[in-house]
Amino acid sequence: MDRWTRRKFFATTLVGSALAGTARLFGRSVPEGTVLVEENSVPPAASGAKRPVMISSANGLHALGKGMDILKSGGDTLDAAIAAVTVVEDDPNDDSVGYGGLPNEEGVVELDASVMHGPTRRAGSVASVQRIKNVARLAKTVMERTNHVMIVGDGARRFAVAEGFEEMNLLTDHSRKIWLAWKARTSFNWHPGTDSPEWKEQIAEIFDHDAEQIAYAERVIKNPPTGTINCLAVNEKGEVSGTTTTSGLAWKIAGRIGDSPIIGAGLFVDGEVGGAGSTGKGEENIKISGGHTIVEMMRKGMKPAEACLEAMGRVVHNYNGDKKKLGTFHLYFYAVNKNGDYGSASLWKNGYEEANVAKFAVHDGTEARLEHCKTFFDEVGHEA
Repeated sequence: MDRWTRRKFFATTLVGSALAGTARLFGRSVPEGTVLVEENSVPPAASGAKRPVMISSANGLHALGKGMDILKSGGDTLDAAIAAVTVVEDDPNDDSVGYGGLPNEEGVVELDASVMHGPTRRAGSVASVQRIKNVARLAKTVMERTNHVMIVGDGARRFAVAEGFEEMNLLTDHSRKIWLAWKARTSFNWHPGTDSPEWKEQIAEIFDHDAEQIAYAERVIKNPPTGTINCLAVNEKGEVSGTTTTSGLAWKIAGRIGDSPIIGAGLFVDGEVGGAGSTGKGEENIKISGGHTIVEMMRKGMKPAEACLEAMGRVVHNYNGDKKKLGTFHLYFYAVNKNGDYGSASLWKNGYEEANVAKFAVHDGTEARLEHCKTFFDEVGHEA
């Protein structure tokens, strides 16, 4: 892909009002003679673009092969995306989604998910679901078996049971211990009184003095993970589908819903154009309808990474470029077009894990690998 610069970004912005507002924010002007791209003109595939292709957030790296096998055998794109994220949902060692996801402030795991099927232009979504592990598949069941798009809360749980999904306790011992550690750190009443000689040792005792687990718990207590996986798939025919699934923001207020189950925010697919999704601070993405924004930018000719950066610019604009405020959260966007071009953008240079460089996962039919995200701010922001 061509080297992308913010100057190109602002020079090629397609919506006048957004362009003017963002240009004012960063003190850039639009060069004279800028030519806007015609609508419905998804650019031809970039050099090296391949189909089939799948992309996801970095935590889906080891799972993309499962979906790619489905695409190569001629299977459906949505089945491929769901197969990949199901691997992560089933993994008790991944506390970002599904079984073992970090719970809300009451110690209850609540899951959200959405799906969109490009070939048939259908969608399904569930939110604030308890005791059902594979909510991406549940969202697809809503799409296929009902006349609704979204079902939430206990209604979604009961619908899942009626459709044959198994109920289970989603809180693993690992996640329970981290929740207890969070309670001990944040609540005066959830640790021994100061008259107890053992009160300083409580966190160490919770984790049996395992230094690695203690360090991890301290990190997620300080910076609650948003915990999500987005996955997008394009087959050889150029059909596109996607899913986003999450356990949501750790320690959230019970019933909080982020962007993952919101069609047009955490996920959006238009089979004639492509698809986009997000991970990170869902509240910020909801306010700009990020998934829909990215797909519309691709419809007007932007490549996926450029479209992701356009959406990120709108988030930045909401805070007038104030890096101190923006530094309180992280955000990623992911996108593919029907030709097989793909890209991702992160708000900050660093990723979630120990300040590594922000990356996303790609499977081009040959291998699964991590690639660097384009970054809006080329500096470390929100702490991992």
